[in-house]
Amino acid sequence: MPAPGHVTADPAPPAAPTGGIRRATRRVSRRTLVALDQLGAGLGTTLLALVTLVGVALVAAGCLLWVGRFLVPAALQALRLAADRERARLARYGPEIVGPGPVPTGLRAAAADPTTRRELLWLVSHATVGLLLSIIALTLPLSAVTDVVFPLFWYLLPPEDATPTLVPWTVRDWPTALAVVPFSLVWLALTVALAPVMARLQSRPGWRLLPPDPETDLSVRVAQLTATRAAALDAHAVELRRIERSLHDGAQNRLVAVTVLVGAARRAVARDPALADDVLGRAQDAAEQALAELRTVVRSILPPVLADRGLEGSLAGLAAACPVPCRLDVDLRADTAGRCAASVEATTYFVVAEALTNIAKHSGARHAAVAVTRRDDRLLVRIHDDGGGGADGAAGSGLAGIRRRAEAFDGRFALTSPPGGPTTIEVELPCGS
Repeated sequence: MPAPGHVTADPAPPAAPTGGIRRATRRVSRRTLVALDQLGAGLGTTLLALVTLVGVALVAAGCLLWVGRFLVPAALQALRLAADRERARLARYGPEIVGPGPVPTGLRAAAADPTTRRELLWLVSHATVGLLLSIIALTLPLSAVTDVVFPLFWYLLPPEDATPTLVPWTVRDWPTALAVVPFSLVWLALTVALAPVMARLQSRPGWRLLPPDPETDLSVRVAQLTATRAAALDAHAVELRRIERSLHDGAQNRLVAVTVLVGAARRAVARDPALADDVLGRAQDAAEQALAELRTVVRSILPPVLADRGLEGSLAGLAAACPVPCRLDVDLRADTAGRCAASVEATTYFVVAEALTNIAKHSGARHAAVAVTRRDDRLLVRIHDDGGGGADGAAGSGLAGIRRRAEAFDGRFALTSPPGGPTTIEVELPCGS
């Protein structure tokens, strides 16, 4: 039985076993391909890190003879360049890593700079362990392909080299050559099992060491707060324009029509009561339409369903109304102090509504999932779908609107949508805003 404050809605009927196997196969395949893509891109940054490490080591050795001191600024620039390339690579698969401040220009300044020390630790790790992980991970699928095509070229090899890896015999004829092919399944299974793990291991030093130090990089934080304030003002202006446009193009025109029709009905009462009755009926229809449009505008400002049913109930209504079968998991933890601010709940509602609308219109997904979790003073929203992926947060107006709403609260927005899917949107909001 779910705990208080925990709501689970799953309107979709249970899938057939065959369909579940197909979805699981696609999910595993996508995860493996994404991991191999990360490791392939990581191979480029590991080679750059290796070259940089050799250069930094030579400059450090030259400093013992005082000659290398003249090359320290160039070495520090190369170190920052390698670290920035890794920051850009990691940003493709997760939240953006903000770059640090200026590069130190002298040896003493570099030794006292915590960012430079962390970048050096990352450089050593990435140029050694990271390079080894990339080579091993990319060798696994190549070995699988080699075993599959081995019967096509085995007779061209010298007898002493006609023994593939993992094969306990020497290939001397066609039957033993064809018997090599099943070993490709072993390499394939190792690729599926190890590639995601190795991708995480390769990226972990970058995620831990390359973000800026919040205690020393106050200028970056000030810039972020300035951008957040500008985003909040822009979001407020966009919302006001939307409300003004909705009132002007909808309810205002309907009320003008009501006024005109009522005036016509007054003039027709004496000479043609039947016509007056018809005109009054049309005026009533226009008034009802204006009222409905006003209600729509009011709901878009602050949905009344939030006050009536709370965040859990309102999100359950969105999940049930979504054309794509959607699983909802809301855990607001009863041990937290009170509800989130009304503006945060409204933003969460609009984020989920916009995301589900995008999934239904553009993703081609068969299933979607929404998870809302409260952790201390932060509200975490995660929307996932198994669609075709390729979503661009900078191009789509819906995703840009979600980003603006999150940044207006000094929150965090992260979009992961590789080609082929799946797509995951993560929004983090402060509960007390």
